[in-house]
Amino acid sequence: MDLYYDLVIIGAGISGINFARRLQESNPALSFVILEARDSIGGTWDFFKYPGIRSDSDLYTFGFPWYPWTEDRAIADAGSIKQYLTQAIKYANLESHIRLRHKVMKADFSEESVKWTLITKGDGRTKSISCRFTIFGTGYYDYERPLSTTIPELGQFKGEVVHPQSWPEDLDYQDKRIVIIGSGATAVTLLPSLAKQAQHVTMLQRSPGYIVSMNNRTPPLLKWLLPQTLLYGLLRFWFLTSLFVQFQFCRNFPEIAKRKLKENMQLQLPPDIDIDPHFTPRYNPWEQRLCLSPDGDFFACLRAGTASVVTGQIQGFSNKSIILQNGERIDDVDIIITATGLRLVFAGKIQISVNGRILDTPKKLLWRGCMLENVPNACFIMGYTNASWTLGADSSAVLFCRLLTGMEQSQQTAMTPRFQGGEEERSLMKTSSFLNLNSTYVEKAIGILPKVGDRGPWKARRNYYLDFCIARWGNLSDGLLFDGENHSQKKVL
Repeated sequence: MDLYYDLVIIGAGISGINFARRLQESNPALSFVILEARDSIGGTWDFFKYPGIRSDSDLYTFGFPWYPWTEDRAIADAGSIKQYLTQAIKYANLESHIRLRHKVMKADFSEESVKWTLITKGDGRTKSISCRFTIFGTGYYDYERPLSTTIPELGQFKGEVVHPQSWPEDLDYQDKRIVIIGSGATAVTLLPSLAKQAQHVTMLQRSPGYIVSMNNRTPPLLKWLLPQTLLYGLLRFWFLTSLFVQFQFCRNFPEIAKRKLKENMQLQLPPDIDIDPHFTPRYNPWEQRLCLSPDGDFFACLRAGTASVVTGQIQGFSNKSIILQNGERIDDVDIIITATGLRLVFAGKIQISVNGRILDTPKKLLWRGCMLENVPNACFIMGYTNASWTLGADSSAVLFCRLLTGMEQSQQTAMTPRFQGGEEERSLMKTSSFLNLNSTYVEKAIGILPKVGDRGPWKARRNYYLDFCIARWGNLSDGLLFDGENHSQKKVL
């Protein structure tokens, strides 16, 4: 006999946990289960094991609005984040709803029976689970395969080569000379952590990025003056507002923003490292995410001489040396770390179908950033690229739970995002990637991710304040059709 729930939430990471709590608050009568493919909760914060792994967003906005982050640092390591998630699960009494080692392989929606059927694998068994609604809280990283990149003659290198996604637990880098290939968030995170034990760490970058230092401690005076609840609310508002203002300023005044960011980096560099070319990006701020350096730890390593930065194209390798196209060499290298990006996937690579027909995801539009065109009763939880992931995930959860409440009250059985114009109007809509970044790993994923449009509910989400207001109080009728028990389609809300 198939298991049946009102909702199935796929993923016990930040997105799935938050949705479950929002569901408890708004629709406590609905039954639900959280399916997690891995042996433990936490998603990203349980999977990645490389040294120094931490958040690249502050925990006051990356954490849950219903469970305050109480530590006195805004940026936290993976272990602390996972502990926070575990505590949040206990606070919300979600333990009994979580099923570990349940990897969802297929999800099919039947318009005839108006339900989803999920096929899961785990512990050597295959299960079938049915539900009215499926929530895809899977994030967008491929845990099985890292992003492949071509590095010429890497096979000629005689030392150890490591990808951060597959970090060996027994890797000994004490007193070793390490080269990190890459300049993104992973590289900026790894460098100060490795420099604590390595003889020397070099970040070898093809092109530089923007690195922003931030004070990672809560002002002691505020902690002394304010009660914890008020302090959390104040800090959350501060980080929300400051990041929003920063993003808007960078997008509207890119040249001024570029100059200010470079000036701040210049002030933290030692005299022997030039701002150009090592810290002069070719793109405008927020065309790719800015990299954070808590308490300026990245620049502190450069000033201490335990780390350095080299900018150039790799020509090849010789024994334990890296040869660049400009003739430079990096010699006596013991370990190379290829921090060249992560592979993105959609909905955890689950085979999704409607009436047995597999979705052509890249041709689909996202409705309000959380539902997929012509796919009934499904929420695809997406975060922001220009702010903390959880802010976007929470907006999606609040919006979808509000829709569920409306459906229960009006006794509707299914809701489907559908473009209301004709085929010609649909074909004329200007579309783009919902991620809105030009990073290499994003551009390589364009062919597998859904799109956003340029109008109405199909537009990309970029403004948390606006998105949250729409989720709470906005008109959700546009582009959404509801089915009654007789399956006649009509708009509600």
